[in-house]
Amino acid sequence: MASISLSMALTSCKSGISMRNSQFRLLGRNNFPKFQLCFLNQSCSQNIHGNIISLDSKSWVPRSVSSSTLGPTMEEVKEEPSYRFLSENGGVVKVLVLDHNGNYTVRIEVSNLSKDVTGEGLVLEWGMHRSDSSQLRGLDGAGTVKVPFMRNSLGEHAAELEFQSSQPPFFLSFVVLTSTGSEIKSHRGTSFCVPIGIGSGKPMPLGFSLSNDGKANFSLFSRNAESVILCLFENGNEEPDLEIELDPYLNRTGDLWHVCLDVVNKYSKYGYRCKGPLDWKKGGRFHMRYVLLDPYSKTIENFIPDKGEKVSFSKCLASLASEKKSFDWGGIQNPNLPMEKLVVYRLNVGLVAKNRSFIGVIQKIPHFKQLGVTAILLEPIFPFDETKGPYHPYHFFSPMKKFGPIDSLKEMVKAMHKDGIEVFLEFSLSGTSEGDDTAPQPINFRGIDNSSYYMNGGVSILNCNNPVVQTLILDCLRYWVVEFHIDGFSFVNSSLLLKASNGIDTLSRPAFIESIAFDPVLSKTKIISDTSSPAELCAQDIEFPHWKRWSEMNSKFYTDTRNFLRGEGLLSNFATRLCGSGDKFSSRGPAFSFNYITRNFGLTLVDLVSFSNASELSWNCGEEGATDNAAVLETRLRQIRNFLFILFISVGIPVLNMGDECGYSTSGSIAYNDRKQLNWSSIKTPYGKQITQFIAYLSALRSRKDDIFQRREFLKLENIIWGGSDGFHSEPNWLDRSCKFLSVVIKPENSELESYSDSDSTSASNGGRVFICFNSGVNTVTAVLPEGSTWVRLVDTALPFPGFFVSGNESVVQVAGMSTYEIKPHSCVLFEAKGRTE
Repeated sequence: MASISLSMALTSCKSGISMRNSQFRLLGRNNFPKFQLCFLNQSCSQNIHGNIISLDSKSWVPRSVSSSTLGPTMEEVKEEPSYRFLSENGGVVKVLVLDHNGNYTVRIEVSNLSKDVTGEGLVLEWGMHRSDSSQLRGLDGAGTVKVPFMRNSLGEHAAELEFQSSQPPFFLSFVVLTSTGSEIKSHRGTSFCVPIGIGSGKPMPLGFSLSNDGKANFSLFSRNAESVILCLFENGNEEPDLEIELDPYLNRTGDLWHVCLDVVNKYSKYGYRCKGPLDWKKGGRFHMRYVLLDPYSKTIENFIPDKGEKVSFSKCLASLASEKKSFDWGGIQNPNLPMEKLVVYRLNVGLVAKNRSFIGVIQKIPHFKQLGVTAILLEPIFPFDETKGPYHPYHFFSPMKKFGPIDSLKEMVKAMHKDGIEVFLEFSLSGTSEGDDTAPQPINFRGIDNSSYYMNGGVSILNCNNPVVQTLILDCLRYWVVEFHIDGFSFVNSSLLLKASNGIDTLSRPAFIESIAFDPVLSKTKIISDTSSPAELCAQDIEFPHWKRWSEMNSKFYTDTRNFLRGEGLLSNFATRLCGSGDKFSSRGPAFSFNYITRNFGLTLVDLVSFSNASELSWNCGEEGATDNAAVLETRLRQIRNFLFILFISVGIPVLNMGDECGYSTSGSIAYNDRKQLNWSSIKTPYGKQITQFIAYLSALRSRKDDIFQRREFLKLENIIWGGSDGFHSEPNWLDRSCKFLSVVIKPENSELESYSDSDSTSASNGGRVFICFNSGVNTVTAVLPEGSTWVRLVDTALPFPGFFVSGNESVVQVAGMSTYEIKPHSCVLFEAKGRTE
């Protein structure tokens, strides 16, 4: 393992004595800031006189020169990095580093020597190192080398060394020997040292970047680190092959540590060591033995813990591979669908696709289109510890490698956009793979600057309202939008995004939430708050600041719909959800409400009607778990239809959960980690066929009746008429929990166009009224049909398949000459007005 100490102060490598007040100045345009580099001198083991040393990758070859062969003086060259040091006897040592397309010439000049030094017979004793600075050597490994000084055109003592492009990066350390054998060192008594192929670098951009001339810049944030070491790895090596210690003066701008290397092609990966106080009360969690992942890296290795479940850090490193040429999007643009037109399908890439890849998701596009899906929501695809799951990521700028190459994700997005389907990503910022103080697993943030990145208390919850973390996440989100054409983001456990650094106080105007709302790039995407927590298996109902840009996963819809269908909810709560949840979205509109019945943890749709669980608000329909009881099975099927029906006819955005259309079950387990690979063959079962067709019909119905079900604005009160079990003679008993029946007539704003075309349902007028009945009780209710229209029954969830809904190719079922209709127990019915009666 190699180690380079890039020290700005004139420092003894063993004693650590700092010389921050050393006096010198720098020349040239591309200079380092003021700095002094030093290493201990090594005793000479080889004497070379009368030669300049020319070095190649295998050996050095001396060649004789005279003073006439020396190049321009230091004063004649103004465009290269140069350094001027004070010596301990008051002299001046100037060093010029010339870069000739990767080959280097180092010119050293000595002047203003004290009177007791004659200047004749001066010798340069030098050595280079990439390892411990006390181990100086020539390229043949034989120790330090001696070179005589010559006189330049100004009469100054000068020496030149040449190095081939294959040698950097390294450090050149030297002293000047007088004719009497005494050493001339820096004014602090240490060796002079200059970097070859190593520059101070630039603070921006953060992460690893390559300039047009191929130079590599590294930049890392750490406010509290006392020192930072860049570690470079050759391909296949577990330990660093080169370590460069960054100086807090030379390589630090504010809280950003940076360094530039002329050549990195011999290395494949990199990481950092950060040294600082291990002060648990103040949040310090520094430890030099950890090699840490760059949070801004774009391509990384997978995380692979060893058998003892300790991190093998060389597997969490960033790649130095140059980025590929721009991806060919083929001119395909983001769909940019209006919010109200969305039908969302939430999925897990590793579980939904047979080969657990992005390419496998592409193969499901025909299924998504059949369902009427217009957007997919991907559970976190970022690198994560597989023992903890995707909601514990450790990196945010790249997808998990096991899902396929980066370009395969772009191919998936491209294919989705081609078919008019948007792509959203879930973000989990509430807990990383690094764990807490009881089970720490430093990978990046914890070891780089724990107190800046995380909330107080030794937890792994990112402090998103800290400006530094906020910048990191905003940069990351923009990267996904620009580089991957992502259409939107859903932030899981979003209530934590409102917290102050102590994790307790709630901010009235959290900077992170506001920044996203007004960001010139992100504000144009779909931004969704999801307060549910896969770890805690719950969702919080909070007042989320939105600035009319943030949408929300509507946990109240989930709660009130489940309560109503199991016969325990209030009609008032249920009616509010049907109409777009005005209690939550009155200042935004119903299109900001993402409605869901099931989620990616908790009970699946089949399990929701098969197991009774108080925390899940579920009802088993008469028997727990698997059963052969025909009556129970019939009720369960009705309830599944009811849940889907209510999801799609409610004003807002319906969100389907992966596998609910084909009977996916976890046998009643609510734990996220108990979910298994989706069995797509079940889509061909009688259950899978009818539920898939029903969802497709409901999606088409929403599109056809968009003036009622797909709205940016709330329905006008005068266009809604509520009824109870006695019809429309009186208001329903909104606050009576014993009331299990609710009906509603909804009149669209252009109600003069009341018609229904059984030949072309998609182009039929949107103007017809709808009459909807909901019965969550155990008794049949006779509903009185509203007067003035002939009503067409479109859906009755109590009827057998295929007659419980009317598809576009079937004849319309009219309720001709009837004034009442029986609403069976645990069923929903939808009518549409075909025309007016005389």
